[in-house]
Amino acid sequence: MNRATRDPFGETLARLGKTDERIVVLDADLSESTRSAKFAEACPERFFEMGIQEANMISTAAGLASTGKIAFCCSFSCFITSRFDQIKVSVAYNNARVTIVGTHAGCGVGPDGYTQMALEDVAMLRTLPNLAVLQPADDLETTQIVEYLIGQHDGPAFLRLTRQKVPRVHHENYRFAYGRADRLREGSDLAIIGTGATVHAALAAASRLGDEGISASVTNIHTISPLDQDAIGQLAAETGKLMTVEDHSVIGGLGGAVCEALAATHPAMCHRVGLREFGESGSPEELFAKHHLDAEGVYREAKSFLERLG
Repeated sequence: MNRATRDPFGETLARLGKTDERIVVLDADLSESTRSAKFAEACPERFFEMGIQEANMISTAAGLASTGKIAFCCSFSCFITSRFDQIKVSVAYNNARVTIVGTHAGCGVGPDGYTQMALEDVAMLRTLPNLAVLQPADDLETTQIVEYLIGQHDGPAFLRLTRQKVPRVHHENYRFAYGRADRLREGSDLAIIGTGATVHAALAAASRLGDEGISASVTNIHTISPLDQDAIGQLAAETGKLMTVEDHSVIGGLGGAVCEALAATHPAMCHRVGLREFGESGSPEELFAKHHLDAEGVYREAKSFLERLG
């Protein structure tokens, strides 16, 4: 079954909206394309057409979330994630229960061209320490992620969806587990790590490699942030060879996240010193000391790193 992941998103949102009055949905003049129109049909009193005003839409959603609503903001990913200021301050910094929904992600939008392609969205939003970054591989996973966001997740999130149809890669008994890597195929020579629309291609490639005597595992990463670092470390230990596949820039996306995880789990070559949380007011001296960016802090980090390596 081939379906664009935006389709089960709209269907699930409409279904759950009929019984959960906390859900509100906002769209920036693209509801037919994002499929939020399905929610508008089912729950018109809780759907807000904001026009081509993505920044205003995001801040309005954060305000609604502050009153106890579960808000979904929808647009093409390239348009909505470019309003990073509002996502950073109004949503993430306030820990608002808002899901930023970016459809038409990656080069999968095809002939619409680069201006419509979100190729940097994951890289931007992954920098926000409390914002979950989720990208389903098929329709079953999309449905379960939306159910999770409404039923369990308490905080901000980014949901990245496709315009194009993608094949189903999961069985009917699949169960989504937030923050946990999804191993789809075992292998001992190479670990292929995919996300979203690329997962099916990764499975097909692994099958072809198998025909040539090369054993390749395939892991689906639906939760890019927070990443399952333990699973990445396990894959590295099993094969020593990891390859990431994503419809996104190789800088800052899944590939960047995996390389950062390897630096944390296999720190023989790299240790990162910097901020891992939101900033706050204070003197430069106080803040550099807190985040180990002054001479004393850098010295202590270096000593600790060297001691861990033995």
